[in-house]
Parts: sequence; C-alpha cells; structure tokens
Amino acid sequence: MAKYQLLLPKMGESVAEATIIKWNKKPGDYIEADEAVMEIATDKVDSEVPSPVSGKLVEQLCKEDEVVQVGSVIAIIETDEPESNDAPASAPKAETAADSTPHTEPIAAEEQPVQQDTPQPATDEPEPEHNPVSAAIDEIPGISQIEEKETPANGIKYENRFYSPLVKNIANQEGIGNDELDHIPGTGAEGRLTKDDLLEYIQKRSSKTGATPQTIASPPQQHATENVAPPVQPSAPVAEEPKAAPQPKAEPVPQVNDIAQAVAPAAEEPKTAPQQPAAASVSGGQEIIEMDRMRKLIAEHMVYSKHTSPHVTSFVEADVTELVLWREKVKNSFEKREGEKITFTPIFIEAVVKAIKDFPMINVSVNGTQIIKKKDINISMATALPSGNLIVPVIKKADELSLIGITKAVNDLANRARNNKLQPDDVRDGTFTITNVGSFGNVMGTPIINQPQVAILAVGAIKKKPAVIETPKGDAIAIRHMMFLSLSYDHRVVDGALGGSFVSRVAHYLENWDTNRNL
Repeated sequence: MAKYQLLLPKMGESVAEATIIKWNKKPGDYIEADEAVMEIATDKVDSEVPSPVSGKLVEQLCKEDEVVQVGSVIAIIETDEPESNDAPASAPKAETAADSTPHTEPIAAEEQPVQQDTPQPATDEPEPEHNPVSAAIDEIPGISQIEEKETPANGIKYENRFYSPLVKNIANQEGIGNDELDHIPGTGAEGRLTKDDLLEYIQKRSSKTGATPQTIASPPQQHATENVAPPVQPSAPVAEEPKAAPQPKAEPVPQVNDIAQAVAPAAEEPKTAPQQPAAASVSGGQEIIEMDRMRKLIAEHMVYSKHTSPHVTSFVEADVTELVLWREKVKNSFEKREGEKITFTPIFIEAVVKAIKDFPMINVSVNGTQIIKKKDINISMATALPSGNLIVPVIKKADELSLIGITKAVNDLANRARNNKLQPDDVRDGTFTITNVGSFGNVMGTPIINQPQVAILAVGAIKKKPAVIETPKGDAIAIRHMMFLSLSYDHRVVDGALGGSFVSRVAHYLENWDTNRNL
C-alpha cells in the first residue's frame, strides 16, 4: 500500500499561507479522488482542499486553526496502489545524508582550534583594549535588544523589493523607513513583505520598547569613559520612565535599584498584557458571540479605511425609467439565448466603466504622497454571503468586456462567492468598487472605501415616484422609476468637483439609456 503526501496547494501569487478551518475527514475515513479533505482560509477567501487520489486518510499533520505554509505536507493518504521501489530507496539516502551531516561538524570543530592556535599571539594583543568595553557593554541589561533594533530580523537586506501601498502606509504611520523595511524578511511571493509580516515585526519591536529606551543612553557613556561604573547612573531615568506609562504594572519599577530588575518587567509587560481579555459585564439576557475569521478581517479592513481616508459622500438621484423598461423587454429572450439572467448590476458596472474613462483620476490609489494611476479598470463587486459576511470579487479589465461579458462575469463571481468557490486571485487588484444596497431595499448608503482604492459607489433601490418631467408642451408630473447613487471618495486625492462630476456622469449614462439597444 503506497502512502501519498497531500500538500497544501498554491492558491494564488500573493498567498503564501493558509489557516486550517475544519477537517472534513478523520483518520481512518476513505477519501474519493477530488473529494474535499479540509476547509482552509487565506487572507482573501475561504476554500476547500480536495484529494487528487483515492485512499484512506492515515494521518492529519495539521490541527484546526493552525497556519500552514503553501507546499507543506498536511496529510498522509494510503492508496490502493502498490508501493513503488523508489520510496524505500529514497529513505536510506535521506538517512545517509542525515548521518553525514553530524560527521562534518566534529571535523569543523577540530579544525577551528587549529586555526585559532596559529593566530593566537596576534589576537592576544588587542584583547586587553577591547575586553573592558565589551565586558561592560555585555553587563548592560537590554543591550542585545539594541543590537536587534539596529539590524531588524536576521540582518539580511532585501534590496529592490516591491512594497504594496498598504505596507507603505503602515510603515509611514509607525515611522519605519525604507532601510528598515529592507531588513524585514517577507513570506510573500519572491520574498515580498506582506501586511502580516510587517504587523508581526511591529509587534515584536514594540515589545522591546520598555527596555530599549532605558539602555540607549548607557552605551555612549560606556564608550566615552571606558568604565564599567557609568552604566549604573541611568538607573534614575529607568525608574522614572515607567511612571509616565498608563499601565499599572510599571508602578513598582521606580522602587527597584538594580537595572536588570528594572528592565525585565518593562520588557515582559507588552508580551503578557495583550493576552488578557478586557473584563465584560454580561447579564443572563446577553450572549457573547466570538467573531469568525472573516468578520475579524472585515472589521480590521473597515477600521483601517476610516483611519486612512477622509471620507466624503455625494448623492445623485437618477431617473432610470427607460433603463427599467428596456430590461423588462429583453430579459426573457436574453436568458433563453445566453442561459444567464441579466440583472441591473452589470448595467450599473458598464455605466461606471464609461464614467471612469471620462474621469480616469477616480481610478487611482494613494501611496504616501504619490498618486498611482491605474491603467486597467478592475471593478470590485461587493457580494453578501449566506453566513452574513461580505466578500468583494473583482471583474478584471471590465472596460474590455461587452455587456454580455460583464453579465456572465457578474453571475459567475456571485455564484462562486456564495458557494465558497472563489480563488484568492478573484478578489485581487480591484480599482473601483460597486455595492448594491438596493438589493436589501435601501434607497441610499454611505459606503466605506475599499482600500487601497479611493472611491466606492452605492446603488440604491429603484422606486416608483412622482417626478417632474419636461415635455414639448411644458412640465408635467408623471410616475417614474427613480434611484439614488451614493459615491464615497477619499478627499486626500478626490475633491468635490471630481467626485460630484463622476457620480453625475454615471447617472447621465443610466438616464440616457438606448431603449433600442440590441444584445
């Protein structure tokens, strides 16, 4: 019986890891080919991992809620095929390779003393000069943390590396320069630095801030006087600094005279404090519901957007009577011919694409003080999921698609989103977002910008209302199909003139719909 190693498959260029949500199969269960073994989640979408072979699940190598790297072995499946001779042959090779490694270490260890014995007289001369200073520096508590800050991560510099606007914005807010960014290892494709990599680095760096500022002042004194005694002098500032901290755990520090005892609590506190949940008073009539993973990501993204972009929303009311009548006329024949239903969403997307061509500066993103103008028009489409969460798949190069092509893309992405079949690449590289709040009966909304984009359009419900219309014989009141368009935009780069003109242009294309248009 051959044993097959199931690997975590690659799920997109920007996805380097995934979280195990649920095992659909238990050890001992039989798995058919292409049957889902587990459910996983990335920072983009949730999906399933199918087995390419049939067999019995022998071992689960990963636990639920565990983060696994792409390409890692996640399970062992025993197939019905006979075990090949290649597998036993590879095992001895691995053993001999493993055995050969320890043999090289003693050789290297034996050679090192020989090399040290020869230059020993030369190295003995500088030792008296450097030993007092190095010994004094080693005695300073927290000196190792200073050295880590000077060379972040492993000291390797990743030059000419691309940084996404989101990573740069976070770095700017945290005061991290490009040189420091270049030293942070990344887990993305080709070593790219992801948001999670940067946040993890910031968290590790902040956990050391209690010790680092307290010991920075001592090394200059140490080198200037070449005396061991001066490092004890900063004990007063070390004791005073925690008093300004709002956290009560730092209060006992001023009573500690020893620097090592004063630095240790400050360094340990950031690690333990975040693990303590805030106390909550809950009565019998209340229920605490923990956010699922997707809801946490949505919450984080929305808060970040509000902190990043000054939001402004402009509203326009549009008379879409001609558009509604045209759709009623063609929807049945269109469905019979194409096998697809034509909704209002693809029509709205087509109008937005035309307006973006007229106002290309709405199709940009911001990187610090730089405006990045996008060549492609990729429309993100907010889609509600049965779980109550939200996902935003992207129609790539929508300006190159016909209305029929947009309709098929909308239906395909919406169906795959609701059936949890989206791939990570399906939610990447959006340049403008549309959200249909009218599908829930809302007439308008003030949507939050989908970062790093600079604008999002909310389309409201179409309602019959009395409206004033102009006729050759004068104004008249008639029942018309009316709707509101709400455009939220980033006031850093989109002013009222551009935002208002853009949403008015979208309304213009919808109001002046060609009722004789053929599909």
